[in-house]
Amino acid sequence: MESKEFEFHGGSLNGFLMCAIDVLLYVATLYFLVRGIVDADAGRPCALWFVLTGVLFIAAIICSCGFAMLEPNEAKVMTFFGRYVGTFRKTGFFWLNPFMSVKNVSLRARNLNAEPIKVNDKVGNPVLIGLVLVWRLKDTYKAIFDIDTDVSNQANVGNSATARMNKFQNFVAVQSDSALREVAGLYAYDNEGNDDHEVTLRDGSEEINQVLKDKLNERLAMAGMEAVEARINYLAYAPEIAAVMLRRQQAAAIITAREKIVDGAVSMVKMALDKLSKENVVELDDEKKAAMVSNLLVVLCGDDSAQPVVNAGTLNH
Repeated sequence: MESKEFEFHGGSLNGFLMCAIDVLLYVATLYFLVRGIVDADAGRPCALWFVLTGVLFIAAIICSCGFAMLEPNEAKVMTFFGRYVGTFRKTGFFWLNPFMSVKNVSLRARNLNAEPIKVNDKVGNPVLIGLVLVWRLKDTYKAIFDIDTDVSNQANVGNSATARMNKFQNFVAVQSDSALREVAGLYAYDNEGNDDHEVTLRDGSEEINQVLKDKLNERLAMAGMEAVEARINYLAYAPEIAAVMLRRQQAAAIITAREKIVDGAVSMVKMALDKLSKENVVELDDEKKAAMVSNLLVVLCGDDSAQPVVNAGTLNH
């Protein structure tokens, strides 16, 4: 959707110059008021002085209402009797048309540390997942006019940019929750029982973070916001299945360890038999080799320390 935002091209004057002019108007107002009072006491015509006093006083009040100061990465959305006339972004102290309505916004990056939520992953396992998001305002027109962020009815808020940005943050939080649920449902928690080459929530961080960022930008674009960075910062099984999944992981780890132990033991047994045969240390028939292999495997693969038994006989017995 094409952006309707554009820069404010209306009149703006140097704030310090207008401040000096405003002081002169108040001084002139006081001067004409005194002249009017003096002429009235002397019986001379004084109506002109009082008219000038009223006009200058009104002009001074109007000038006093137009001062505006902008820091870097701040903006003012300008409307004139309900019509959008542009976004003012110049940094410094200025005087603007006081008859325009101004909505202050911040263009600075903001953090959102979302609390972990419970969702189901691709295979239906309940997991707890949370994210940290860096976002900022990109399109002031959409942010102000396409979503409801009115703060005028909040006590002691006025036209505060902070209050308005907090409203935006609430919108971002809701959309982040929705995007996180969608992304979590696209991937399994881990590869247990799944394709080993499949991207999972546990090990596919970069890809999943990029998908999460894209999903967030799709949702935030309607409000003129953008996700600068989105990352999953918390991931765990839900409490009701955490103990079961822990036992499954422990069992898988034990099986993997056993496989390595057996592979190593078989290799060592083969090396021992080959070395005994090559160096003619002892001649073993198939029955003795089988017994030796059995004993070595028990010693190498067992959890407890082996208890040796001394055989005092000979190979002929």
